[in-house]
Amino acid sequence: MKKNIPEIENTSTDLAKEEYIRYSRHLILPEVGEEGQRELKAASVLIVGAGGLGSPATFYLAAAGVGTIGIADFDNVELVNLQRQIIHGTGDIGHPKVDSAASKMRAVNPLIKVKKIPEKLSSENAMQIIKDYDVVIDGTDNFPTRYLLNDACVLSGKPYVYGSIYRFEGQASVFATELGPCYRCLYPEPPPPNLVPSCEEGGVLGILPGIIGSIQAAEAIKLVLNIGESLAGQLLLFDALRMEFSKLKIRKNEDCPVCGKNPSVTELIDYDQFCGITADAEDNLNITPLQLKQKMDNGDDILLLDVREEIEYKINRIEGGQLIPLYLVPLKMNELDRSKEIIIYCRNGIRSMDALRNLKAAGFEKVKNLAGGINAWIDQIDPTLQKY
Repeated sequence: MKKNIPEIENTSTDLAKEEYIRYSRHLILPEVGEEGQRELKAASVLIVGAGGLGSPATFYLAAAGVGTIGIADFDNVELVNLQRQIIHGTGDIGHPKVDSAASKMRAVNPLIKVKKIPEKLSSENAMQIIKDYDVVIDGTDNFPTRYLLNDACVLSGKPYVYGSIYRFEGQASVFATELGPCYRCLYPEPPPPNLVPSCEEGGVLGILPGIIGSIQAAEAIKLVLNIGESLAGQLLLFDALRMEFSKLKIRKNEDCPVCGKNPSVTELIDYDQFCGITADAEDNLNITPLQLKQKMDNGDDILLLDVREEIEYKINRIEGGQLIPLYLVPLKMNELDRSKEIIIYCRNGIRSMDALRNLKAAGFEKVKNLAGGINAWIDQIDPTLQKY
């Protein structure tokens, strides 16, 4: 049974005797000292995402004595998270991530205040959520939320601590400071939908988010204390395979639509639409798990094509499917029977949509994408299959 560790009411910015002991290694640093520790205690930091990046950030900010930490996440803990999301444990599977994260943070430091925000940030709620925080840390993994957070931080005058990870590489920076560039200065336009695979699709070395998330926490603490040189105006690149760090300079774009001299974006917009993610555009190319099940039960002449990797196929699969990993589809599409209706699936419907476009371009007419992939199939049809 989990032990519920309550927060200790500690609203004064003065340091109690316990805090002098707890933070003694900070207090002997000239750049921090007693005054700096009081500033940390008075500070508030919002962490959006209690996943791979958010895990080390929440741990270290809690340990450092940041007085108020908000954690925003709307997901539940899954077994597949535990390879990198170290703030969660096996016993947390099935529980909200905000609950799991909050309990661990309070276990590290019951003197801090943790605010749980179990909802998805949107154009409707982002400004209201971030208004009470001094710094915002981005622990998410999708482009609409990155642009949303960037714009909200620019419009609110809040520093935006950015981080991203993929496979063995990571990035970090600080955007939306008074004089520095914003995320749009670096990436004026989002990439085409599904062009950049997520960590779910491409994988990630488990330790990588620990490194980048810790860097984000360090940047947040430096911003609060106003010490050192922040990553504002710089993009930090990390390659875990070569164990190399490098930096690129980022210049503020005077014509930036958000932070430029004459901004055209003065309020939050529809970021799914901005990033080219439109739910209706590809509905006619999709088939639902229930519709697929009905076709299978009716004995329809279909070809079920699995475009995942072989290791994924070994974890779970829809029986009767043919495995051709996505990268082999252009080479093996001539082996497919064009007379049959081809229904393609992957883990969550992203790679399979890429395969569908390839087949359509090659003249295949009867092709459908399983919306939500095998994860949706598990949720709606066969819960006995193991998710990953």
